[in-house]
Amino acid sequence: MAKLLLLTPGLPYPPMQGTALRNWGIISGLAPRHRITLLSFAHTAATAAPELLAACERVVLVPQPARSAFARLATLALSTQPDLARRLNSSLYAHHLRTLLAANDYDVVQMEGLELGCYMPVLRAYKQRRPAARIIYDAHNAETMLQKSVVAAERDNPTRWLATAYSRAQLPRLQRFERAVCSSADAITCVSAADRIALQALCTGAQPVLVPNGIWLRDYPQLPATMETQKPQLLFTGKMDYRPNVDGVLWFAAEVLPLVQRAVPGAEFVVAGRDPAPAVQRLAGNAGVRVTGELPDMRQCMAAASVYVVPLRMGGGTRFKIMEAMAQGRAVVATQIGAAGFEVSHQRELMIGDSPTAMADAIIQLLQNPAQRNALCSAARTFVSQKHDWSTILPALEAVYSTPLL
Repeated sequence: MAKLLLLTPGLPYPPMQGTALRNWGIISGLAPRHRITLLSFAHTAATAAPELLAACERVVLVPQPARSAFARLATLALSTQPDLARRLNSSLYAHHLRTLLAANDYDVVQMEGLELGCYMPVLRAYKQRRPAARIIYDAHNAETMLQKSVVAAERDNPTRWLATAYSRAQLPRLQRFERAVCSSADAITCVSAADRIALQALCTGAQPVLVPNGIWLRDYPQLPATMETQKPQLLFTGKMDYRPNVDGVLWFAAEVLPLVQRAVPGAEFVVAGRDPAPAVQRLAGNAGVRVTGELPDMRQCMAAASVYVVPLRMGGGTRFKIMEAMAQGRAVVATQIGAAGFEVSHQRELMIGDSPTAMADAIIQLLQNPAQRNALCSAARTFVSQKHDWSTILPALEAVYSTPLL
């Protein structure tokens, strides 16, 4: 049994999006065998849920710092650090971290995501006092690789030149920061083979350990097949102010959906998720597009979906949304970037299409062929059960805790 201090950028419970889903999966899976203290950012009025308090020995919450657009521009102009390094820089969080480290002998301090890399100097100081402690950086994304994908996806879009220029300016800073954090950790864990390769290329000598994203399959009962008499619905879910999600749904609505609707009149694109950006909100005025905003329970939307779409053109890591859709028995059509990090094959567990025509053809094929759609759903749920249930993943993380330090 290890005494573990877990640092997270946001509340792990309720697990409503990627970061929280991973962090809650780790906490809920490790809690029966390890003693966990959680130090997390939260919204000012937030309190820890009973589920979180039951899983952890102690929970310390710190209000998430506000960061204005002016502050971000000031960092760009006056600092050599990337914006991400300043995003969660909080003197109060640092105070609580030092207090916890002074009062406890932790076997493992685990940092969830590069946004918390600004606290690595505090962790290294603790390591000097307690050499046996293990500092683990859990890389939710290979951030430099992700930023490169953003630049590549938007370089030919004249309406995004300012955002692309900002991303280009961030790249060398982000690369230096990510390399420094990786070099300072005793061990690195990552979510996909592609991320592992990217981090190895970034940091000479790094040996990231693959700890894939997962879900508890027991929490995702398989939904019944959609009725053929109902209007076909194409569903996308996610945090809708996140840049890759915004880009993906705008591209899908403009380039893919019209092709689908020509072959399948009445097909509707449903965008469900919190904080829709203004550009996403404006999609609701288009024929056949519905923007729901945040929903208390996504299962109703998922139950009505004929096909789940992941039209991402930028990003890194792996998508929890794909695992959730597969686990609930929904056919998935994704771009290669959307499906990245999963050991899946086109037409076996899901359909892949990168161009508007290829993605539209895959969707039309599934809408017009229920038997193929059902076979895809069955194979997809089996895949999640065998490869991405937390019960099969967490032993790899626990092995990192017990591996002797060099």
